[in-house]
Amino acid sequence: LKLRKLLPSPWRASSASAAMLSAVAPLARRTAAPRVLAAAAARRHLSLHEYQSLGVFQSFGVATPKIEVAFSPEEAAEKAKSFSGDEVVIKTQVLAGGRGLGYFKENNFQGGVHIIPKDKAAEFADKMLGKTLITKQTGAAGKPCSTVLLAERFQIKTEKYFAILMDRGSGGPIMIGSKTGGTSIEDIAEKDPSAIVKVPVDIMDGLAESQAKEMAEKMGFSGAQAESAAKSISSLYKVFVDCDCTMVEINPFAELTDGRVIVCDAKVGFDDNAAFRQKTIHDKRDISQEDPQEVEAKKYDLNYIKLDGSVACMVNGAGLAMSTMDLLKHLGGSPANFLDVGGAANKETITAAFKLIQGDPDVKSILI
Repeated sequence: LKLRKLLPSPWRASSASAAMLSAVAPLARRTAAPRVLAAAAARRHLSLHEYQSLGVFQSFGVATPKIEVAFSPEEAAEKAKSFSGDEVVIKTQVLAGGRGLGYFKENNFQGGVHIIPKDKAAEFADKMLGKTLITKQTGAAGKPCSTVLLAERFQIKTEKYFAILMDRGSGGPIMIGSKTGGTSIEDIAEKDPSAIVKVPVDIMDGLAESQAKEMAEKMGFSGAQAESAAKSISSLYKVFVDCDCTMVEINPFAELTDGRVIVCDAKVGFDDNAAFRQKTIHDKRDISQEDPQEVEAKKYDLNYIKLDGSVACMVNGAGLAMSTMDLLKHLGGSPANFLDVGGAANKETITAAFKLIQGDPDVKSILI
């Protein structure tokens, strides 16, 4: 959603439900739809853990840091030995932002990202693994941590921002970059709109080497670093197209003091509609990071999103479901969920829908 603000006004989310929302925008602004739009858009995107995304990048030739993954304190201790130097970075792997400022519910251990001596890897991993990390994005429930990422420690010389997403206005992918990275892109755009570089890419012709080089230079890279950045930009575009991504966001895209240009951190969304041809990627889905009710709904092809109201809604059709929720809100009610049972609903799916609704302790009444 934050990236959409940077695009021309004709841009819209490509999902049918988002398109429907644009027609009811005046009412939606006063009612329930904006939150549902954000949630619905998120449901179209498979999200991978940092180590999984970096693994995909590496397979396409994108420059990334050296990493190792551990699922136990003992494994963390062993793999920490493979890094040069005396220190290593350890990161908890949960699908939420703000990990560095979060804390673990069970032991109140502060921070999900630390620079540590290599011989302390087991100690820190033990404080993270099997625990629940709470950040500003997770809410009070938090997210379970079953994996930690170990990464090389490096010194950053400059930080840039880079992203690729679909732009309805230009009819294809668009690259967005900035000479400033490592911070919120909204803050960068608000402070200096001219700092944001936008380069549309012809979906049929693809990304030319000259375009990648031009983008790298506009982002502030020069010399050998511009060549390295252009190579990674070309590889990131290939990831975006070949893996059916909805978004690739790199922040920071950094030049290191040793001269390397690497992707330090990334957010990648994969289109659920392409799961049939991206089985290897979609098999990486970590359902422990998702709402259990929404995971159950997916088994029956139900479009379900939990909300915080008390009136459950069961509707056939996304547009009617949106309108029903808006009317509820407009008249003083509060929807407990978005639930579109779909045009192929049958006895089994309707039964599953009722069970989902009745399993929500917040529900006081049901509108069908």
